[in-house]
Amino acid sequence: MKKNFIVLLTALALAIGCQDKAPKTEKQPVQEKSAVDEAAAGGFTGTALESIKADRYTYVQVDTGTEKIWAATPEFRAKVGDTVVVPKGLAMQNFHSKTLNRDFEVVYFVGAIMVEGSDQGLNQQAQKGIAHPAVGDKGSKPEVQISSLERVEGGITVAEIFAGKKDLAGKQILVRGKVVKFLPEIMGKNWLHLQDGSGSEGSNDLTVTTGTRVNVGDVVLANGVLSVDRDFGFGYEYEVILEDAKVTVE
Repeated sequence: MKKNFIVLLTALALAIGCQDKAPKTEKQPVQEKSAVDEAAAGGFTGTALESIKADRYTYVQVDTGTEKIWAATPEFRAKVGDTVVVPKGLAMQNFHSKTLNRDFEVVYFVGAIMVEGSDQGLNQQAQKGIAHPAVGDKGSKPEVQISSLERVEGGITVAEIFAGKKDLAGKQILVRGKVVKFLPEIMGKNWLHLQDGSGSEGSNDLTVTTGTRVNVGDVVLANGVLSVDRDFGFGYEYEVILEDAKVTVE
């Protein structure tokens, strides 16, 4: 019994000695994540299988190794076989593209798709965020000349909408404006930017969603319910927006 106890003490001493002599590992410095790393987190990385240009957007099929997904983004250039990063975006189930006359089980709308080893998409990502196509981009100059339009009877001007947004929220309004930007088939809707010559920067451009297709330069009447401080997620927020409006070209 005594012999066994001595053997046990010896084994414990050896074990403690080995632990003391074990090499200490240095704490590894935390590496900052790159834009691609950040995009890949919660998104998809894989091989581009197919790329289809449609209107202002490009549809890209990506093989992630476990599944094949479709993503849609503004202007994009990639070759079949390129490794791409599709950041977290807005998933549209059972999406129908009128331009392609094609149904997709699911399409991820994102602000930019990045090609591994290239800076393509990084500038777009920095400027527009990761989201569905840039429906909220008001930075570019309008493609048409804007002059003051006569207020429609019973209607309101764009500047008045911004100025009176608190009282107008949730109410039906009518506005006449010229289409300065038209973005079709985003999240199942057409997106318009209207200006009527009223207001200044930040209060002169009204976003409207509708099922009606129009052209840049058209003068239209838009009738719908005004939403205020609308947040679609992914950094796309609107101070005011006229949703699901009835739009008539004059």
